[in-house]
Amino acid sequence: MMVLSSIERVRERAECLYSGDEVEAAIARMATEIRRDLAEVNPVLLCVLNGAIVVTGKLLPRLPFLLEVDSVHVTRYRGETRGGELHWRYVPTTDLCGRHVLLVDDVLDEGVTLAAIRDYCLEKGARQVRIAVLVDKRLPVAKPCRADYVGLVCDDRYIFGYGMDYRGYWRNLPGIYALPEKACD
Repeated sequence: MMVLSSIERVRERAECLYSGDEVEAAIARMATEIRRDLAEVNPVLLCVLNGAIVVTGKLLPRLPFLLEVDSVHVTRYRGETRGGELHWRYVPTTDLCGRHVLLVDDVLDEGVTLAAIRDYCLEKGARQVRIAVLVDKRLPVAKPCRADYVGLVCDDRYIFGYGMDYRGYWRNLPGIYALPEKACD
């Protein structure tokens, strides 16, 4: 119970960066851009688990055209607040050869995981890979990939809510929150 109470305290001290309404508006804007670019190409939408479950679920009803949905699960965090080695847990079962692929993820942080997934899709013969992220973090270094569709932007802080977690919790929050700086260690 001690661990859960400390997780609850983190939420109480967290700063709300974006309200649920602001996130919904960003997702609606992303959907408009995705429809413009992909409505005619029968794309495969790959939900990057677990963080993109919420944003994918919010995007899908706003994409009223032919598409297939699959998922991929590659993680560097495994319950921690800092990334480590890549762990491939699940690869898509949909044939990607010759297809337009849309990767949907919660956050573009350092870009290591998304770049690896993009490269995997290209190795499997994807014709094109685009990336949609709910949040793109501003970092002082170059990232190995960039997002084609970005909902929101934030500074380099540990964020949670709307699919993103803090130590496995708070994915269910209806907004996006940032940890107090001292809670990151």
